Amino acid sequence: MDIKCLLKEFIEDESGLTAVEYAIAGGLVVGGMIAAFNTLGTNATDKIDCLASAVNGNSADCTAP
Repeated sequence: MDIKCLLKEFIEDESGLTAVEYAIAGGLVVGGMIAAFNTLGTNATDKIDCLASAVNGNSADCTAP
């Protein structure tokens, strides 16, 4: 086999592309999960703080979004 033939086969080979596509898709999913958990965590912390204030005697409406 000569170099020209090997180079042509290498350029035409697309088997590695699926791994790259899966890696990109996985990265996007993980990024979305991190964003969702950060938002959920912030909202949960706010609700817990509000409930703790209400328990301590401060009048707070913890049902507001």
